[in-house]
Amino acid sequence: MSNTETEVQANAQPARRPLPRKTKIAVAVGVAALVLVSGGAYAVMSGRSVSTDDAYTDGRAITIAPHVAGYVSELDVTDNQFVRKGQVLVRIECTDYLAARDHAQGALESAQGQLAAAQSDLDLAKITYPAKFAAAQATLSTERANLSKAQSEYVRQHGIPKEATTSHDIDFATATRDAAQGDVAQAQAQARIAEPVNLNIADVQAHVEQLTGDVKRAQADLDQAKLNVGYCDVVAPQDGWVTKRGVEKGDYIQVGQQLFAVVSPEVWVTANFKETELTHMRIGQKVSIAVDAYPNLKLNGHVDSIQAGSGGKFTAFPSENATGNFVKIVQRVPVKIVIDSGLDAKQPLPLNLSVEPTVSLQ
Repeated sequence: MSNTETEVQANAQPARRPLPRKTKIAVAVGVAALVLVSGGAYAVMSGRSVSTDDAYTDGRAITIAPHVAGYVSELDVTDNQFVRKGQVLVRIECTDYLAARDHAQGALESAQGQLAAAQSDLDLAKITYPAKFAAAQATLSTERANLSKAQSEYVRQHGIPKEATTSHDIDFATATRDAAQGDVAQAQAQARIAEPVNLNIADVQAHVEQLTGDVKRAQADLDQAKLNVGYCDVVAPQDGWVTKRGVEKGDYIQVGQQLFAVVSPEVWVTANFKETELTHMRIGQKVSIAVDAYPNLKLNGHVDSIQAGSGGKFTAFPSENATGNFVKIVQRVPVKIVIDSGLDAKQPLPLNLSVEPTVSLQ
């Protein structure tokens, strides 16, 4: 093809007309408006909600530990099993605890028998000791009267002329007087022994109180023995799922040893928001929650409470900003979010799953 023909074909193509100036201005204005509207909408929307990926599912995990030691005779649960409150989880061999209970029962009955005998002694003492004191006083009065009579006879025998009496009568009067004096002294001693009536009764009363304490101690031992028998059945304190099981049938377990945990069905979200994101956050605001493990699971909840302190405040070694060079670090504050809807009863949420809550600040 010659150069002339090429030039003819090029000249045959229609030439592009430049856009009118008004059209260019309209397109530019439209693009600018679109950018402004999009940016404004984003600014408005971003200012009306806050979200964080520093959040996880939370709940109550109760550690199950025995009150008594012994061999595991029965294990009635397995891993991740759902249990009800009061359900027996583990049974501990309780033969020794049954024997201890029977021994405590016998000790209590023995102490109660001794107390009953002592109480009878006290009742008798309240009658006997006053009677003994009264009898001693009566004996003393009698002996004093005998002494007075013997003393009169002694004086009479020694005062009359010797011709009017005999040596035998004089000696007999003297002996009678001396014997009467001895009887009075003995009666006075018996009266002094019987005189502290209240003290003697108090001594018996103290013995009763001592035995009363023995009965109480024996009763406490029996109560503890009965509790130990009851503790041989380890029961669930609440509904939940068995987790972290670390016991097998036949194991010997100690008091306080962690056997497993029971995770409560109640699950919430703990979200660690930046302190700058709390400005417009209020209790009761609606929250949408996305769960990383279950992308199709959409949960709805509300802000339940905001912790009264940042996470750094409750660490083992909180920062001391008053010392050294201060560097400002944006703190995070835990926020508790209660789940209102969206949970599947057949698909419980494990604790500590990563979630992303979005709080509506309206």
